[in-house]
Amino acid sequence: MINHEVRTHKSAEDFPIEEHLAYKIAKVAADSVEVPAETTEMIINRIIDNASVAVASATRRPVTSARVIAQAHPAQEGGATIFGVDGTYSAEWAALANGTAVRELDYHDTFLAAEYSHPGDNIPPILAVAQHKGLTGKDLIRGLATGYEIQVNLVKGICLHEWKIDHVAHLGPSVAAGLGTMLNLDVETIYQAIGQALHTTTATRQSRKGLISSWKAYAPAFAGKMGIEAVDRSMRGEGAPAPIWEGEDGFIAWMLHSPERTYTVPLPGGGEPKRAILDTYTKEHSAEYQAQAPIDMAFALKKTLAEKGLKVEDIESIVLHTSHHTHYVIGTGANDPQKMDPNASRETLDHSIMYIFAVALQDGEWDYETSYSDERKHRQDTIDLWHKISTVEDPEWTRRYHSNDLDEKAFGGKAVITFKDGTVIEDERAVADAHPLGARPFGREEYINKFKKLAAGKVSEEEQERFLAAAQNLENLTDLSELNVRLTDEAIATAPETSKGLF
Repeated sequence: MINHEVRTHKSAEDFPIEEHLAYKIAKVAADSVEVPAETTEMIINRIIDNASVAVASATRRPVTSARVIAQAHPAQEGGATIFGVDGTYSAEWAALANGTAVRELDYHDTFLAAEYSHPGDNIPPILAVAQHKGLTGKDLIRGLATGYEIQVNLVKGICLHEWKIDHVAHLGPSVAAGLGTMLNLDVETIYQAIGQALHTTTATRQSRKGLISSWKAYAPAFAGKMGIEAVDRSMRGEGAPAPIWEGEDGFIAWMLHSPERTYTVPLPGGGEPKRAILDTYTKEHSAEYQAQAPIDMAFALKKTLAEKGLKVEDIESIVLHTSHHTHYVIGTGANDPQKMDPNASRETLDHSIMYIFAVALQDGEWDYETSYSDERKHRQDTIDLWHKISTVEDPEWTRRYHSNDLDEKAFGGKAVITFKDGTVIEDERAVADAHPLGARPFGREEYINKFKKLAAGKVSEEEQERFLAAAQNLENLTDLSELNVRLTDEAIATAPETSKGLF
């Protein structure tokens, strides 16, 4: 890997295009290096993972709205499929629908470093274009390897949330780069597309703050759609603002720290394989990633309390000692009263570690639907426990969160439970059980089981097996429409009616 220093340059400076970060990313995208076998295998896992969560969310209102919008844009030629239904639709709109379905439940893969991300958000737009162009599974693998590579390395090098910029600002450029690889575009075209994609996908973090709405699911899907459109314009010879990251009035100077900040972004050198997807990890539970290890810890603590004859209703307080990010994004450090409100939206509660830990401790299980139901969040004993939970930042957990040593990197924390009689029970967990370093790391079998669990009752067993066979045969696949998963007529009929829009 080569570490590239990225900083603001005045317009009068001699700053050749070859030094622009967008150009360096474009060179990585244009490199025809072979994709390693282990990268290919993980790409297959994540295609299965994305389909799992898309199927599970297919009949929820935000996803239904996105699907109906996309279905108003049938393909004139080529076209892409939409999860759950038949037909082909305009690729960018199919990408919006599928991206919303994938993100709705906050239940797919993740990578956390200087910034945080869901790299699987690259799959819907890159797959949609591959279907539209009639490409093969091998083409798709090449594109996704690049999409993951660029997003992971931008996440390692450039923090966005510190300056209240939403993390999808790294997604637009990674989608553009991945499409450039898959379509065998030249460096100049990819460079322009990356610049356009970043310029059109920057937004504030308010989409993940306060009362969180359905836009949380739409935001990455919209970024993927913008990435597709950026590539389309660039292929027609249209240019982008430049230098997009380093310009005097550019991204770093005015949307991030200041013209004084230098960032370091690692990128593969020429001929270096793209392996970044192997640094990423998926979710066993439908909640924000920093909640994964605490959920598993809560399950274990429930058993501990039972063994010791301790009752949840006798708890005085629970303090979760954790990282800066967890404390300020999903903990009490966010100072969001909505995170303690039983009337809050699902999107808000899956970003409330206080609610999540309370339910996980009481139930000893986590379900993407029932754990967030109106009945569940309004239970008085849950509300009582929930409001006894707080978070504090622990410098050691923050250090481990930001560690570049993947064997040390941690996303968990320590729980200190104090009972009314003074009894104190403690436990800690660095990573989720499903993490590569966890107690039960996810492999192909676990991805398949996750798909079957979430597809049960919505997708016929025959259709489940057909899709799984196609996904696992990705390297030899010539018809990428086989990666679509169709719901039964009965399941799709349960989707809510949506209000009429423009289309």
